[in-house]
Amino acid sequence: MDGSKLLAAVLASLGMLCATGASVAASARSASGLPQARYDNRMSDRQASHILALHNREREALGLPKLKWNRALEREAKHWGHELARMGRLQHADNAVRNGTGENLWMGTAGQWPVETMVNMFIDEKRHYRHGNFPEISRTGKWADVAHYTQVIWRDTQEVGCSVVNDHGWDVLVCRYWPAGNVWGRKAY
Repeated sequence: MDGSKLLAAVLASLGMLCATGASVAASARSASGLPQARYDNRMSDRQASHILALHNREREALGLPKLKWNRALEREAKHWGHELARMGRLQHADNAVRNGTGENLWMGTAGQWPVETMVNMFIDEKRHYRHGNFPEISRTGKWADVAHYTQVIWRDTQEVGCSVVNDHGWDVLVCRYWPAGNVWGRKAY
């Protein structure tokens, strides 16, 4: 076989291998029978819309402007979610790393919690909320008992990006908000 025929045969074989790999990847299914997420772990439009709707439902009930989804915040949230899963604990990212964004965190055993429960745990803090200037915003006397909720409803916040990460046996939800809420001396709305 001359060099050009050999090169053509190699390229044809490589093309077949790539096509086979693509069809195997396209047919991959999770244990639930649903298609696996793409490797980049970007939230699907459906997932992002659902999380956004959960946030905006609460904001609309208070007459607040709707949040918009921000894919850059989502990517940052995904990165931090993997770090948290690796550490096996919740810890807010350093303010300098977050570039003026707020952050809500949630962690639980992998595969045991629907995203609605995760987000609604932030919103359920409203039972302790007392309308006042931050940090005097909680009926319990501890602002941290309502800080997830107040970040969701903070009037000046305009954008959100979240990621649910499944890693190291954990499901981690990280939501980033721009601009950040929970500003000292100000009301949520």
